[in-house]
Amino acid sequence: MRGFAFGLILIAGLSLTILSLRPGGIRRQLRFVARRFRIMLVLGGVFLAGSSIIRLTFPEGAMADFGPPALAIVLGGVFLVLGQDPASAKPAVPTPPERGGE
Repeated sequence: MRGFAFGLILIAGLSLTILSLRPGGIRRQLRFVARRFRIMLVLGGVFLAGSSIIRLTFPEGAMADFGPPALAIVLGGVFLVLGQDPASAKPAVPTPPERGGE
């Protein structure tokens, strides 16, 4: 039991350390985590509804066997696209001002 509790504390501490080191600070990173969690919940609901529809409409056959895994792969790709960090409003490296007349 002590090992489990120590592991939970270690994972939480490591997560906070890694999120703190990323650009933008921990508040920004936790906002991204919350955004990805909401996306995951919606896509999980889509998967449950889709796999239920597949199982009800095709109780046996190839579609029943390969439909839910194919749906999971498609939804995983959707998560990879939607779960990306949004582009920051300001550039990470400031660009030098342009010279006039040259």
